[in-house]
Amino acid sequence: MSMRITGRHFGIAGGLLATAGITAWLLMPAPVPVETAAVTKGRFVATVDEDGKTRVRERYVVAAPLAGRLNRVRFKVGDQIRVDDAVATITPSPAPLMDSRTRREVEEMLGTAEANLERAKAIVERAQAQREQANTDLMRTKTLAQQGAATAQALERAELAMRLADRDLRAAEFQDHAAEHEISQQRALLARYGSDGGGQPESWNITSPVAGVVLKIAQESETIVQPGAPLLDIGDARDIEVVVDVLSTDAVEIRPGAEVVIDHWGGQGKLKGRVRRVEPAAFTKISTLGVEEQRVNVLVDILSPTEQWARLGDAYQVDVQITVFALDDATIIPAGALFRRGEGWNVYVAREGRAELRQIELVRRSGRLAAVAAGLTPGEEVIVYPNDRVAPGTRVAPRPR
Repeated sequence: MSMRITGRHFGIAGGLLATAGITAWLLMPAPVPVETAAVTKGRFVATVDEDGKTRVRERYVVAAPLAGRLNRVRFKVGDQIRVDDAVATITPSPAPLMDSRTRREVEEMLGTAEANLERAKAIVERAQAQREQANTDLMRTKTLAQQGAATAQALERAELAMRLADRDLRAAEFQDHAAEHEISQQRALLARYGSDGGGQPESWNITSPVAGVVLKIAQESETIVQPGAPLLDIGDARDIEVVVDVLSTDAVEIRPGAEVVIDHWGGQGKLKGRVRRVEPAAFTKISTLGVEEQRVNVLVDILSPTEQWARLGDAYQVDVQITVFALDDATIIPAGALFRRGEGWNVYVAREGRAELRQIELVRRSGRLAAVAAGLTPGEEVIVYPNDRVAPGTRVAPRPR
């Protein structure tokens, strides 16, 4: 008995196949929405990012040389001070008799002050010689650069050496003025007590050892002070450095001369800096989470023109990015695409609507970016922060950027 296949049978079969296809499509899991990012090629820079504070490089504390009544200080924070300006006046308490032992101690302190003055003068002479040499090197480098025999980097190094030599000379001159001021104070102390060790001393004007700006007034109102009590701080507001305390594990990677970017300092743009020193000793600091951390101070010189950051003052907060690693022509991906699987690093690549697991060779991570040595090609799309629904072969749908 034969069975005749008609058009009606073909119609029924086609309808069944269409129904089955629609059912399968409806039952198929929907694509997982994911965020993707392109693999790029470029310069990769790893930095140590921390908060820092500005600090006047050379700070001088004017202290009370003797006990007595301090008159009200007439200066305010921010006032300009010249060398030998009277910054405070103390009326000493009635002086007791100065015995031979006390007088001998004061004379020895005077001798120490005179030795400090000689040492300060030697430092000034050395700083002057270094500045002259730096100026000679700068002139020579400029001439060679104009002739094409010196590189731009050599000229920048010569200019930096000249600026640092100027700062060192200024600091040495401040030390010399301070040493002379200390001698004057010791001699005045002997003179006011008199050769017989008695008498009623008159009011004593305390003078500034250096020129600068009043940074802090420790005691403004009239009061009784003891010897050594700090009265006010004076410094050169133009000579500013940045102090950054970093974790000791990060400090190991930081080298003097490393490039620094100073951001969020309150003005327009970013400032350039350079690491001058990484202090060799760490200190313990309690973090905001209450955890003890070993921190290290890193000192940074500001290289940008002074007029650009002229409104920066002492103890201003800044954000600092210290370069510790750089790689040109690197393959770069977002650090959020990385995850561990076994002993290696892996990523998911969005390829033809599917998630493809890819094992990679990682060079280094820094903040939000990572450099890859092998496993990815520029232009590919990696999945950023893949969730638990993403697995090898999973259908994915990139979210609009």
